[in-house]
Amino acid sequence: MDSYHRGEIAVQDRAGLTRQAGSAGRALKDSIPEVAAAFLAGQPMLVLGGTDRAGRVWATQLTGEPGFLTTPDPRTLRVGALPLPEDPLAGVLLGTGVGEAPAPARVGAIAIEPATRRRMRINGRSVQDGAGLRIDLDQVVSNCPKYLQTRDYRLLPADDPRTDLTAGNRRSVTDSTSLSPAQQQALRSADTFFIATASDQGDADASHRGGNPGFVEVLSPTRLRWPDYLGNSMFLTLGNLEINPAAGILLPGWETGSTLHLTGAARTVWDAAEIARVPGAQRLVEFEIAAVREIMATSRLRWSQPGYSRFNPPVAGRPSDRP
Repeated sequence: MDSYHRGEIAVQDRAGLTRQAGSAGRALKDSIPEVAAAFLAGQPMLVLGGTDRAGRVWATQLTGEPGFLTTPDPRTLRVGALPLPEDPLAGVLLGTGVGEAPAPARVGAIAIEPATRRRMRINGRSVQDGAGLRIDLDQVVSNCPKYLQTRDYRLLPADDPRTDLTAGNRRSVTDSTSLSPAQQQALRSADTFFIATASDQGDADASHRGGNPGFVEVLSPTRLRWPDYLGNSMFLTLGNLEINPAAGILLPGWETGSTLHLTGAARTVWDAAEIARVPGAQRLVEFEIAAVREIMATSRLRWSQPGYSRFNPPVAGRPSDRP
């Protein structure tokens, strides 16, 4: 397995955390341990990140009954679900349907278990395999549970009218180049989102960002900012952004089954005065939106109200959300 790439090393050096990153690097693996295979088998959701054919980075989710993620061997993850045709990554994740073997798509993935605050990142190359995907693994990372809110889930029945499209219902898809007022409010209220990035060589990564509601600032209909809190010092996300600013964001509709997808460019803010204004921030990240896609009724998965992590720093101007 490759070591850190030059972008990750540059950010580690600038943050003064090279030694810590070296120790954390022992968590980088190229295969799935047995205990992690059991963890994946119990999950109903996998978040994927990748690059579309236009070079834009997106994040999306695949969901299913627990057991839809399987590991036939330590270097392979099978996903028993396919993206919807409306999904922004469908064009690179689905086969051509003309008898030709599709080119593998480089993807980053993250599985989270909100009930226990466990998560796991998996990066590799994905191809369609029948009614699902096969991901051949390059990198496996077990993450710490900081800033992950607890949630329980349930799956709506397959014939529930909220997700059943067989009776002539149409899935609602909205495309734009800026956030609507309702989408802005959803981001201001968010306690969790997922971010996809890629290196300058195209290797993808997907990660989680969490905090108390309000930790995501909506600076304008096309510009977001959020704090980069104390983490594991690997800087896999910021390292990618150091050499390739393309990024994608997924905001799940925890209670509705919708998905809000954003793509654009992100940069790390190192200005000490700016950082000092945001409680708990080690750095800031600003994201310029190029395109927005919101899809309703994407999943049968529904989640409970969150229990906020005790690690979440307070948000300026808002009361604490800790229980």
